[in-house]
Amino acid sequence: MIHVHHLESSRSQRVIWCLEELGMDYELVNYQRDPQTKLAPASLKQVHPLGKAPVISDASRGDRVIAESGAILEYLVEHPDAVGQLKPEAGTEALERYRFWLHHAEGSAMPPLVMRLVFSRLDKPPVPWPMRPLGRQFAKGIERSFLTPRIREFSAFWNDALAESPWFAGDTFTAADIQMSFPIQALEGRGGLDSLPNLQAFLERCRAREAYQRASETGGDLSAI
Repeated sequence: MIHVHHLESSRSQRVIWCLEELGMDYELVNYQRDPQTKLAPASLKQVHPLGKAPVISDASRGDRVIAESGAILEYLVEHPDAVGQLKPEAGTEALERYRFWLHHAEGSAMPPLVMRLVFSRLDKPPVPWPMRPLGRQFAKGIERSFLTPRIREFSAFWNDALAESPWFAGDTFTAADIQMSFPIQALEGRGGLDSLPNLQAFLERCRAREAYQRASETGGDLSAI
């Protein structure tokens, strides 16, 4: 049995989606964010020293603990209890594409989006009010000179990658699509998909999947990152 240590409104939701796609049994262990700081509770450190989600424990393998979303998805895809298939066959070009997109999602795609979120809060509590105007100006400078150009570059790259196939690894849905859906949803949340029709269509295909819908019902809105 897989236990998903599930933090509300976090990327651990993609783990639930993966488990639903693979037809694996799992249980949720729910954690709530601190209402003031929005950080994970200290109790998550009892599961893994970093105290962050996503993280799973596998009772069938001595309560083995796996952290980091890419590592978790790879672990689940290769698990003997997996029923579905979310990885291309060995030796194929699709497998090379799969590996790239599986790791690009967190390695390159999410950092500027997370930075944008952090900088957007520099003029809000808990930043002291006398510092908020300075924080606002600083955030605008970073957004204009670095974040916006980088995010535009990435989003165009993603959109082009989906010009000739419905999924990132090719014609078949894989765990790489679960990973990549999250930065694309984060971009959508800031109104960044208006001129990117392939990304819009990609999200529509994701949301039409029954496993996605079950995961959303179980773990909460998958768009809430």
